[in-house]
Amino acid sequence: MKALRQFLRYLRVEREMPVSATGKSASPVDDLIERYVHYLRSERGLTKNSVLVYAPCVREFLTYRLAKMGNLALQTLEAETIQAFLLERIAHRSSEPARLISVAIRSMLRFLFLRSETPRDLSPVVPRVRTYRQSGVPAVLSPQEAESVLSATDLTAKRGRRDYAILLLLARLGLRAGEIVSLELSDVQWRTGEILVRGKGCQLDHVPLLADVGEALALYLREDRGTSISRRFFLRLMPPRTGLTGPCSIGHIVRLALARAGVRPQHRCVAHLFRHSLATRMIRHGASMAEIAEVLRHRSQSTTAIYAKVSFDALRTVAQPWPVSGGAQ
Repeated sequence: MKALRQFLRYLRVEREMPVSATGKSASPVDDLIERYVHYLRSERGLTKNSVLVYAPCVREFLTYRLAKMGNLALQTLEAETIQAFLLERIAHRSSEPARLISVAIRSMLRFLFLRSETPRDLSPVVPRVRTYRQSGVPAVLSPQEAESVLSATDLTAKRGRRDYAILLLLARLGLRAGEIVSLELSDVQWRTGEILVRGKGCQLDHVPLLADVGEALALYLREDRGTSISRRFFLRLMPPRTGLTGPCSIGHIVRLALARAGVRPQHRCVAHLFRHSLATRMIRHGASMAEIAEVLRHRSQSTTAIYAKVSFDALRTVAQPWPVSGGAQ
């Protein structure tokens, strides 16, 4: 039953299908979630990945409300109920998951007010979770570790050739996991030597098709991809032969590759390790922030500023001496 519920949730969120064959919702929660997802897609223009983050958080809140009251009773929804739910759910979470929950609930409350489900806009009562940008140093792989991960991939196996092409896109071009999943056959432009990347916010970018990357992609196409109605470049190994399920599948591939190479990641989002490592190598070889931002396709150079911390040699030249007894040393 759990697997069936997850499958139905996938159909509702990803394929925008009704909850039942008759079009009638199984519960008030399902009906509201369906309308909320449609609002996120059609009016807010959120990407599929964002919807997959928001919808479960909202479902959790509505289920909590239904269990407490016996019905949604949105007309009598109060700030105390919202804040009690948030305090209960984020008590033992780190800052980023807690922030995402608060953002999703705030979005839902605005939707309810716009649809006249609540008499007033309750979104301002949701407390903002304080997060600190650039509070840490990016976790990276050393050049030796990155190369060991690539060399540990078995190119004699079908899985290995597919995974090797994916790892090269991460390591050489710094692509995001979601960008690799959404890559289509027509996006690899062999004649011009470019790859069309579908980035965040429906942004389209052209990146160069490096020689070793192109060879790995061509080998996968020629030997292993096979025929499929799917236009996605990378397919599942097991039937159905469709595109990879999402960014989490890229993370799974990277975790297996790191384990084969004996590398223990210090970062939860392992696919991003290669992106961080590429930027780190560039800055240590003298690249400017503008150049790194262009390669990583950042919209704002403030996003790239965190990589200034990894240039330890440059930071030592501006570090102030530590004051000690008897004078600074």
